[in-house]
Amino acid sequence: MHGHRGARGLRPENTLPGFAYALELGVDAVELDVGRTADGVPVLNHDQALSPLNVADTRPATPGDPAFPYVGTPIRDLTLAQIRTVDAGVRRPERPADDPFARTQARLPGTPLPTLDEACALIGTAPAVRLHVELKTDPSWPRAEVAAFTAAVADVLAAHGLTARGRLLAFDWRVLAEARRYDPRLGRVALVERKTLVPGAGWLAGLDPADPVGSALEIGATALSPEHLLTTPELVGEADRLALPVAVWTVNDPAEMARFAGYGVDAIVTDRPDRLRRVLAGLGLPLPVPEPAPVLS
Repeated sequence: MHGHRGARGLRPENTLPGFAYALELGVDAVELDVGRTADGVPVLNHDQALSPLNVADTRPATPGDPAFPYVGTPIRDLTLAQIRTVDAGVRRPERPADDPFARTQARLPGTPLPTLDEACALIGTAPAVRLHVELKTDPSWPRAEVAAFTAAVADVLAAHGLTARGRLLAFDWRVLAEARRYDPRLGRVALVERKTLVPGAGWLAGLDPADPVGSALEIGATALSPEHLLTTPELVGEADRLALPVAVWTVNDPAEMARFAGYGVDAIVTDRPDRLRRVLAGLGLPLPVPEPAPVLS
């Protein structure tokens, strides 16, 4: 059971309250997304730019800041002080009726985007839970910037003693190569979706998109994480034959959860850990133990 962006279906994504709630429900791993600020700090957010869907401007970091408003700006172009001003506690879809999370996600106005350091301090209190950190880069990034970002994330995990429990996830497989070089103790999860398997798209560090399992092993991945539309019994069987664990994402429908469990996947990434617990319990599968609710300052 992997809590996607914490528990996105129930609490604001990539926030400390979201992670605390996922731990309280009981998950094997918390998945989160990070960018790197202009001043070099790994900070949480799903998109490379601040999105009006999940954050809102409140005030400039300094009076008259010419970069304000910040929403819509790439994280790598903003300082931590600027990012600290946005409110990440309320989901704001353009069409709430079409957004299932707008109906189920608790509103927690005033919630900031945390740093990876803060997320590690919280999740580190749950010794049985792994931390899955997705680095948000793409093939247009210079290799040196990918390497610096990967090292910065690895250093934060190491500072909290979470290297053994940490996994670095990436669609841009250069991250996996850098992670293997920088600290081979870190788990490395090869993410794939349909657009990253288009020949010539550049996501897989030059490896064959027609063979995602073999290519993931070649890049040094310790697990493969395909989107649910790519996850077939054949893919799972091939990965199992080669001892490569498979974590399918993102699955929120109970019938689909049961179907992928039947395929024999090793993990299911979900926005609704509450639903997944019920499904796995009904199948007689073991469940992670809920953690006491962490105290948030």
